[in-house]
Amino acid sequence: MRREITNTELIDAIRFLKTKARANKAKIWAVAADQLSRPRRARAVLNLNHVARATNSNSLVFIPGKLLGSGLIKHRVVIGAFEYSHAARTKIEQAGGQCMSLKDFVTTYPNGSKVTIMR
Repeated sequence: MRREITNTELIDAIRFLKTKARANKAKIWAVAADQLSRPRRARAVLNLNHVARATNSNSLVFIPGKLLGSGLIKHRVVIGAFEYSHAARTKIEQAGGQCMSLKDFVTTYPNGSKVTIMR
C-alpha cells in the first residue's frame, strides 16, 4: 500500500501545477503534476548529460523531479525543476543557462508552449 505524501513543499507544488493547468487550459502542467505525485522511486531523476543530449540551444525544459550534475552541458537552456543538485545548477549557469524554481517557471511560461517535459 502506498503511503500518503507528507512533503508539504511537494504537496504545494502539485496543487500549484493543477491550478495553473485549469486556469491556463494547459494540459502540460496537469501531466507534470501527475508525474510529481508518483512515488519517489518513480519520479524523474535526470543527469545533466541527458538534458544536454536531448536539447538544443535556448530550449525550455521542465523536469518534474530532480536534476543531478553528472555530465557537461555547453549550450544555453532554461530549466524548471522541483529540485537541483548544486553541481547541476553551477554547470547550467556557467553555460549561460538559467535554473528556475518550479513556480517561477510555470509563472513565466503559463501556456507551456515550446516547453518539453523530460523524465
